[in-house]
Amino acid sequence: MRYISELREGSRIQDVYLCKHKQSAVTKNGKNYENVVLQDRTGVLDAKIWDPNSDAIHEFDALDYIYVAGSVSNFNGSLQASLKQVRKADPSEYIPADYLPVTKKNRKVMYNELLSYAGSVKQPYLSALLKSFFVEDKEFLKVFAGHSAAKTVHHSFVGGLLEHTLSVTKICDYIARNYPAVNRDLLITVAMLHDIGKTKELSDFPVNEYTDDGQLLGHILIGAEMVHDHIKDIAGFPEKLETEIKHCILAHHGEYEYGSPKKPAIIEAMALNLADNMDAKLETMTEVLESGPVNDEWLGFNRFFDSNLRRTSQ
Repeated sequence: MRYISELREGSRIQDVYLCKHKQSAVTKNGKNYENVVLQDRTGVLDAKIWDPNSDAIHEFDALDYIYVAGSVSNFNGSLQASLKQVRKADPSEYIPADYLPVTKKNRKVMYNELLSYAGSVKQPYLSALLKSFFVEDKEFLKVFAGHSAAKTVHHSFVGGLLEHTLSVTKICDYIARNYPAVNRDLLITVAMLHDIGKTKELSDFPVNEYTDDGQLLGHILIGAEMVHDHIKDIAGFPEKLETEIKHCILAHHGEYEYGSPKKPAIIEAMALNLADNMDAKLETMTEVLESGPVNDEWLGFNRFFDSNLRRTSQ
């Protein structure tokens, strides 16, 4: 199959994709059309069906695998497909694994490395808290290992949450080794726990959309509540230590404008915010470089970075 990442302006498409989203709409002139989002393991592509009543457009729903034919153009700086033919695909025409974006790294290896960081935490209450999540809570682990870290922007693939959590933990370990004022045990703990709320904020693949709790509460608050619930089962857990952990989670986005309920007030919360932001932005930039035209130095204006981006000269 021809993956979405390979498509360029002017490309013709005749292949099977997962219909991630479908919504009817009306133009300013009162003409009906369909908004569709196509997905494979390399990304998503916005598409339009301008003539939904055409004999070449057959019935299909969101999350169906569909055969499509059409052309790709550039609209407001982003690729968009115009679909002339659509039908449900026969199961013999596709392999489901081709349509789920998956981490390029070995999830078992990443999980074992994350466990090694948990094992390095000496403070008994913090060690018990990490064990309660990453060793004892089998249901949590099952979801965590295969979850994404975001709907879009960065680590929005199967295993993305595990990959992001490990990266943030590694960065925090570096910070703790170079800044003696930082409590390493606390920082490693909150690095591993900072995004656990995403297991409930976002639904599983292939949907990977915000849940009701995700829309109404968000992963930051959900994560703090999950920590509180686990701590209730650890006898004698210090109240002040629980507050510091929850503060780090609540402040890890750093600024109110980025959805952070609190700004960092302790050094571990500040370190976590910097590590989280660093990994998120570098991964986002990496994904932009990988998805852009291979032979082009300048990749165009990127709204996330608010900058015109360029590849580094070789």
